[in-house]
Amino acid sequence: MQVEIYDTTLRDGSQQEGISLTVNDKLRVARLLDELGVAFIEGGWPGANQKDTEFFDRARSELSLKNATLTAFGSTRRPNGNVENDPQLRALLDADTEFICLVGKSWDYHVLETLRTDLDQGLRMVGESIEFLKAHGRRVFFDAEHFFDGFRSNPEFALSVLKTAAEAGAERLVLCDTNGGSLPRATGEAIDAVRNQFSDTKIGVHFHNDAGTAVASSMTAVESGVYQVQGCINGYGERTGNANLSTLIPNLQVKMGGKVITGDLGLITSISHHIADIVNIALDPHQPYVGASAFTHKAGLHTSALARRPDAYEHEEPAKVGNRTRMVISELAGKSSVMSKAEELGLDVDGELAAAVIEQVKELEHRGYHFEAADGSFELLIRKMTGWVNPFFELETFEVRSERDERGDTQSKATVRLRVGGEIAEEDGDGVGPVHALDMALRQALRPHFPSVDQLSLSDYRVRVLDSRDGTSARVRVLIETTDHEDSWGTIGVHENVIEASWQALADGIVIGLLRHN
Repeated sequence: MQVEIYDTTLRDGSQQEGISLTVNDKLRVARLLDELGVAFIEGGWPGANQKDTEFFDRARSELSLKNATLTAFGSTRRPNGNVENDPQLRALLDADTEFICLVGKSWDYHVLETLRTDLDQGLRMVGESIEFLKAHGRRVFFDAEHFFDGFRSNPEFALSVLKTAAEAGAERLVLCDTNGGSLPRATGEAIDAVRNQFSDTKIGVHFHNDAGTAVASSMTAVESGVYQVQGCINGYGERTGNANLSTLIPNLQVKMGGKVITGDLGLITSISHHIADIVNIALDPHQPYVGASAFTHKAGLHTSALARRPDAYEHEEPAKVGNRTRMVISELAGKSSVMSKAEELGLDVDGELAAAVIEQVKELEHRGYHFEAADGSFELLIRKMTGWVNPFFELETFEVRSERDERGDTQSKATVRLRVGGEIAEEDGDGVGPVHALDMALRQALRPHFPSVDQLSLSDYRVRVLDSRDGTSARVRVLIETTDHEDSWGTIGVHENVIEASWQALADGIVIGLLRHN
């Protein structure tokens, strides 16, 4: 059976702490979701705020969807109100979408205590609102808020809400675990009861992840025969988030054989990362399927087996979801790990050289290096041990100065002297701090010879004291992440002087970038 994916990233997902999308951001995310091929994109709650109202206004002329259908979200009329003059229902009509997802209370506790009205009024709010929207030519999905809690508390009322919605013309009855505390077995029992009573109306589910089971509950629901699954890319959402579509879609498509999207599943990793960039929250590298570490291997036993059989320690082929196998190197690695990494880089490394690399890694990690977080520096280590010499530049000297004036303002200046292509290049750089000034000076010296340096930027900078007993004279580890906005790599420096450690990591990051682009 085909499963319908309903994405609510732009509405429910944007309620996550730390996410604030502009209208332009929402339009960009909607285009990416359409490219992925979800069936419905919930654009927001028109009338609830100016941003969502503007989004639907602009979507009419600026959003041309090929796979997905844009949907507006809103609530039933107010208690004891009239549908004809309800501002929320009017705003839903003004959004001008064919489909509307309407939410209503299905837990008697909320009707009595939150809405402070009686259960009969709660039913009329649902039925009259759906009938009003249908009379104006809209197609309606009904989100039964707090359904699973309501089913446990008063199953008769919870089911009567669904009956009212179905009789009023709702095309989907969506069972919502709004508090996110229901477990898969309990939700399965409730879904079975609903399907037995509403065999003529398609059922959907909407799970929050407060108990950590939103994806599991969604899959249980699919096994129970539901037609629509709602969720958010990367699991965004209020509190602990919603069902994570970046995990759920591959599970349904690959594990359960369900054709759930019309687009290319191989795009899901890049789209998940792209949306993470737009919302400005770094994607968890350990997220299933799409995380940078989802198919990453460290232990020597694993990498040795993978060299012989790629499926030995991977539950699925990474390419199916647009990801890739990665080997990270540490003191736990074996020769096969080094040889696999070297092959990935196009380098010829035999067993003897691989063993020498491992010994060097062990020595350096004992001194504080951490190569599993610095794949770029490890690449340079292998290259140097094969006899490779950095062809881009050689450091002669650098100098860094920081000054604080009488107003309390600080400025940093750096001078870098390099040998580039047989010539001496000496340039100055200004920055908000010493590392920034070094970066500016290095780029200034390299730019005439390697213009591609402007395509590289620092995306992360971290410092850790390795032995706090030494106080301010302790060795520090500096980790830098550099990106060309298509790929990223980590580099590392270790030294008692934080500027020297920073230079090591900074220079390695630039060298890797120049290797990629030259």
